[in-house]
Parts: sequence; structure tokens; C-alpha cells
Amino acid sequence: MNRRGARLAVGIGCRTGVAGPAAAALIERALAAARALPEAAGFAPGAAVFTAVEKRAETGLVEAASRLGLALVFLPRNALEAVSDGTVTRSERVVQLFGVPSIAETAALAGAGPGARLIVPRMASDGITCAVAVADGRAG
Repeated sequence: MNRRGARLAVGIGCRTGVAGPAAAALIERALAAARALPEAAGFAPGAAVFTAVEKRAETGLVEAASRLGLALVFLPRNALEAVSDGTVTRSERVVQLFGVPSIAETAALAGAGPGARLIVPRMASDGITCAVAVADGRAG
């Protein structure tokens, strides 16, 4: 399977007011876990971080992505809803607030693109959640 140029997609969610260093640490932990898996072989060394557009005001997320040199992309709710069947984690609170089972997992899946699947399910620390997805190379 040719994955040249494809990158890992990191999804991130958080409670209001999270600290940038804590978010950066969780992103690094999730990426390290992903890169240790055979599914990540052949992917470009970089990654991008994806989250819900409702998180635009979270300066901790902006700081974390900047600190790590990663692009931060805000996705509309319909993009997250479109991939919600691919999640493995469900938070009733997140469903009530955002209409999806997990911001981190749906953002990772939507960010990875067609044919995406989770390789690192939701991890949580300090009010922050993170997940990593890749496209399987069969779609599109």
C-alpha cells in the first residue's frame, strides 16, 4: 500500500481552559503510541491536529499545536458527525454537547480522510482527550 505523503491525523478534545503544555504532552504521547504501530509505517513524519470548530477559542490547543510545529484544523460539526460510526469511545456528556460520541476520535477520523480508521483510540489526561487515525489507502 503506497502511503507516501500521507500523515497521521491527531484528533483532540478538551474541557474549557486547558493548558498548552498539557495538551502538547498528550499529543506527543499519542503520536509516539501511533508511530510504534505497524499501521503507521510509511507515513510522512509530520502530522496535523484536528478538533471541533467550537474549540476555536481554546488558546491551549493553539499553543500546543504551535509548540509542536503542527497545523491545527477546526472541523465543522457535520464533518465529525459523518464519521461518528467509526468511534470506539462514547461520552454521554460529549454527545449532549456536540452530538458526537468523542471529539478526539471523530476529529482524527475526519482529519485522516476517506477510509480512515483509528489506530490510537481516545487517551485522556488533565481534561484533554486525544486519538490518532490513518486512512487505510483503499478509499478514494
